[in-house]
Amino acid sequence: MSDDDDDDDNDDLTKTVQMHSISIVDPTREIDEILGDLERLLKNGDVAARLAEKGINASLALLASQGLTAYLQGRKQQAAEDFQAVSEEISDRLALGTAEKLKPN
Repeated sequence: MSDDDDDDDNDDLTKTVQMHSISIVDPTREIDEILGDLERLLKNGDVAARLAEKGINASLALLASQGLTAYLQGRKQQAAEDFQAVSEEISDRLALGTAEKLKPN
């Protein structure tokens, strides 16, 4: 076997190694895990209480999280409905808060 043959073998090995190192990344599992963690946190009473102290409704945050989950899973109609409901509820609460501030004492 000549040195040229060894070089050809090394080139083939290099190509094989390079081809196997190219992979398609599918983050589905990791995203599902993270969103699952978020859902569990938002359902935790202590977390919900802390968020409420900041004026954040954990139920609305949970619905937004579920909308994001639906979107990332390709369930766009469900995502649109969830996001629309969250948007409307937040807008209504903001308007109510503004109306309360405008009321005379």
